[in-house]
Amino acid sequence: MSRVELIEEQVKSFTPEELKDFRAWFATFDANPWDSQIDADSKNGKLDALAERALRDHESGLSSIL
Repeated sequence: MSRVELIEEQVKSFTPEELKDFRAWFATFDANPWDSQIDADSKNGKLDALAERALRDHESGLSSIL
């Protein structure tokens, strides 16, 4: 049995409270690499062109509030 299969079996046995806690932990765990990458991209200017385009589009009336 693979490690993933073992984890699946354990997760299936969680109580509703344990499952709630696991979901909260995993959401944070899963988001951290994305957050770090976005932060790094922001600091090194990789997002500047996107931000400038969004501001230009907004000023030109191409954005809307949903």
